[in-house]
Amino acid sequence: MIEVVILALALSMDAFAVSIGLGAKHTDKTIFLAIKAGLYFGFFQGLMPLIGYMGGKEIFGWVEAYAAWIAFVLLFIIGSKMIYESVAGGPEKDIVKITHKVMIVLAIATSIDALAAGFSLTLLDINSILACAIIGVTTLVFSGIGVFVGAKSGTWLESKAELLGGVVLILIGVKLLFT
Repeated sequence: MIEVVILALALSMDAFAVSIGLGAKHTDKTIFLAIKAGLYFGFFQGLMPLIGYMGGKEIFGWVEAYAAWIAFVLLFIIGSKMIYESVAGGPEKDIVKITHKVMIVLAIATSIDALAAGFSLTLLDINSILACAIIGVTTLVFSGIGVFVGAKSGTWLESKAELLGGVVLILIGVKLLFT
């Protein structure tokens, strides 16, 4: 279960970083924005790995011998993308007004990684619903906190959170190769 908690923390860093950016740029109605970000990001971050898990279970029989390598490659790509984005900047920098449509697009964009990471859940002996709930709740909490952090301190932590998340995902992928 520790792997799920670490995975949840790493996956939530993308939403956390975006939430920091949102909070830094939209300091009015911070509580409302924190709740909104937490609910949107948490929901999609919990749903996407479940979809990835179910898809992974369907094809697991065909690729069982290579499953650890596939999970490693996916987590490496996701982690590398997060590391790149920590340097290049996130999608929230150009947002002027935060609508439900904008939040859905941001939530899907930050949770696509979780879809691919859901495949790695097929390699763990865990309850997939519980694992996805942990990922969703972790993201909900970190997204809400991220808005407050951004509103109080600006964006200096944004790229560091995304960088940390990327490195952790790569390390989880490496660990899967050796278990």
